[in-house]
Amino acid sequence: MYQHVQPNNTNHIHANGHNVPTKTTSNGTMCANGSLGTEGPEAPETDSSGTGRMRKPLERNGSTQNHVVHLERRLGLFSGVALIVGTMIGSGIFVSPSGLLVRTGSVGVSFIIWLACGVLSLLGALAYAELGTMNTSSGAEWAYFMDAYGPAPAFLFSWVSTLVLKPSQMAIICLSFAQYAVEAFVTECDPPRGVVKMVALVAIVMILFVNCYSVNLGMAVQNVFTAAKLVAVVVVICGGAWKLMQGNTQHLSNAFNGPMPNVGAIATAFYTGLWAYDGWNNLNYVTEEIKNPSKNLPRSIIIGIPLVTLCYALINISYLAAMSPQEMIESEAVAVTFGNRILGALAWLMPLSVTISTFGSANGTLFAAGRLCFAASREGHLLDILSYVHVRRLTPAPG
Repeated sequence: MYQHVQPNNTNHIHANGHNVPTKTTSNGTMCANGSLGTEGPEAPETDSSGTGRMRKPLERNGSTQNHVVHLERRLGLFSGVALIVGTMIGSGIFVSPSGLLVRTGSVGVSFIIWLACGVLSLLGALAYAELGTMNTSSGAEWAYFMDAYGPAPAFLFSWVSTLVLKPSQMAIICLSFAQYAVEAFVTECDPPRGVVKMVALVAIVMILFVNCYSVNLGMAVQNVFTAAKLVAVVVVICGGAWKLMQGNTQHLSNAFNGPMPNVGAIATAFYTGLWAYDGWNNLNYVTEEIKNPSKNLPRSIIIGIPLVTLCYALINISYLAAMSPQEMIESEAVAVTFGNRILGALAWLMPLSVTISTFGSANGTLFAAGRLCFAASREGHLLDILSYVHVRRLTPAPG
């Protein structure tokens, strides 16, 4: 049940008998306020737009009449790191990390670009950390467009993201999940496309239900799946270290023997590498729900992105310890080929790792995308119903 809008300034009764403050939007409607007032003091906002401009303190002291709707602060440091790492590490590093090798033609140059993309992502995320502590509204780019350029660019961004970008990301990630989940039961032929699409649809519905049911449950799923994918990363790294100790360093010792790529090849290689790091900004979509954001937001970024960069670098070294660059390029699923060579009877762990990794990435993507819908509709840029909060579970379920 969602709180129904009313045309006057009254408090609605929460399911447990407590009054739930509401706010009046620009068109006279009202929504239930999701904040329970458990955080520290916060000064009044300088405007009523809901973007949180020019706030000095970063924590709230509950809600008042005509105050913007906020969600509870439930995300700690571990959850913040899990959201960043869990959405950045998807299927790419397990399936086809050879894109940089194809474009550069050099193991050494591709490795440098992997590290450079990590540094660029960290610099961008640190800039977002500063923005997130100055403007504590959820919505990331949408909120920053509102402050910097006004409502028109923010309005366009909210619609493009809601209708095109976020649904496309979810579709791609869930189809990758379904492909590997179905292949576990089909050994002699490619899995039927219809079955793959149905499994992807079931995954989307499951993730949607989890995040509508409870914020804590959604973050618990994210934390568990992020931990599981990091275990898979450790397995790959340990397998590569074992091969290196056996003396399989021939593909790494001559890393810069290939021809130097031209500027165009390096540019496209950076494009491929930065795509693998996509997701570093997802924590800024949920800034309003971070406990003590002035500390936990930058700390999560400083921990999460270097951790992902280190994982990507070590995984690439492990792959090259077990196979040649040409074998990496020709393999349709590098991690599966790696598992078949290193893990023996436990090779099934690699397809399982891809399914776990993609499911966790999809969960984090939906978690962040829902907050963008919530923040933009609260401002009036999307449908009003998307700014509603479930009266008992305090989740932005319509968004």
